[in-house]
Amino acid sequence: MISRRPSVPSGMASGEDGYRRDLRDRPEPGPAPGWPRVGVVLAAGRSARLSNATKGRSKALTQLGGVPLVERAVRTLFAAGLERVVVIVGYQAEDVSVAARLAGGAVEIVRAESWEMGNGASLAAAEDAVGGERLFVVLCGDHAFSEGALGELIAAGRPAVLVDPAPAPDAWREGMRVRIEDGSAVAFAKDLEEPAIDCGVFVLPPEAFGAQREAARAGDHSLAGAVTALGSERAIGAVPLGAGAWWQDIDTPEDLRVARTLVRRSLVKEADGPVSRHLNRPISTRISMSLAPLRLAPNLLSVLTFLVGLWAAWSLSASRAVVGGLFVQAASVLDGVDGETARLQERSSRWGAFLDDVFDRMVDAAIVAGLFLWAWDDPSRQFRALIIAMSAVGWAAIHLAGKRSLPDAHQALALTDLAERKRWGVLVGSRDVRLFLVAGASVISEPWLAIACFGVSYLGSFAWRIVVHRRRTRRPPVALPPPHEIGDASHGDLYEVG
Repeated sequence: MISRRPSVPSGMASGEDGYRRDLRDRPEPGPAPGWPRVGVVLAAGRSARLSNATKGRSKALTQLGGVPLVERAVRTLFAAGLERVVVIVGYQAEDVSVAARLAGGAVEIVRAESWEMGNGASLAAAEDAVGGERLFVVLCGDHAFSEGALGELIAAGRPAVLVDPAPAPDAWREGMRVRIEDGSAVAFAKDLEEPAIDCGVFVLPPEAFGAQREAARAGDHSLAGAVTALGSERAIGAVPLGAGAWWQDIDTPEDLRVARTLVRRSLVKEADGPVSRHLNRPISTRISMSLAPLRLAPNLLSVLTFLVGLWAAWSLSASRAVVGGLFVQAASVLDGVDGETARLQERSSRWGAFLDDVFDRMVDAAIVAGLFLWAWDDPSRQFRALIIAMSAVGWAAIHLAGKRSLPDAHQALALTDLAERKRWGVLVGSRDVRLFLVAGASVISEPWLAIACFGVSYLGSFAWRIVVHRRRTRRPPVALPPPHEIGDASHGDLYEVG
């Protein structure tokens, strides 16, 4: 089941250094007072409807973007700010336990002896592990969510369910429908005529376990039955899925295909340049998804992309017009694979961002050197190799020295606002456009045109950043009235900080 909202990734910064810098700079999540601290992942079932894809294995082990569903569910809860996750296992318990622990962090495994009775019985197995919590999150392990989709639910700070108020027709037919009255969910059943369906994630109090036992005595061993029984005793808020967020219940092979498409599309950055958005990303994201099951290290992919860029430079220096141009564009496409892989596997690192940055500068310099050597009158192989190597290393050294010695200047020219990044001057000067122009001019055997395109794009982008910076500095500062009354917002902030 899928939300019809567009899959716009939230919280993404842009820039030429890839997704790893985005994830590295994101502040660590943490629970606010009153928010739940513990999550429960229900991953005990078998799923006969997905047997063609699982080949008899547990559904929780099915990979999505190279990550087992149970691991993805655990990571989703940790990313939402929870401190501990309890995973309920049943079918193929050992294998599912190993996959859940791949997420790292405080993961506790609990075996549900009566898991075959229904997911309500799986919930009952978590009582001892979370019974002391005021609130806890329950997430069905076969549901996938976009980044940040659980934020509003957890921030509610009270018993609640995440609902999709406008699901697609297929999702509505298959989903667990929710009756909502005065903002509260009062009933869950597949035979309701209500438009909303639940998204498979709840915030529940300890009373949910008593409600589950009550529903079980009535013959209902489902999670929906337990939540409905709880709703008859106390209000359960209905929190709508946020704008731009998506979710997917994976019950059938078709659901799995849809989920893979959603995950792949979520790798696109909102501030991508036109070439990257319409040419590079459609190719690189498919490569990343295909390589994901291998769980290759993102840094290894950075090295391979770097080698492709050097091969492009070498081909250009040897006057191989078509081969050189195609390899330039290939290097541009593959430049996104390392960051996309890091995002899929949550393996971002400072070293990875640094490596990506340095390799990009080295490849750019090597390509320019290759173009000049192409325009030269047949230099020797040794000379070409020396010039390409010296250009790549030298430009990378200058780049790093400039960042270290002039950090304020680099920070001043950084485009931190999405609207600034989407300006025409920035897009034309972006690396994806720059390499595309070089590749096109190279294929038609025009090395000087390629050099001119590179120079105009690079220098034009730099000049536009200076213009944007000057506009910023000319803006009058926003005048804030001084605090003068005890209890107004600024005083409160001071007290909270100090």
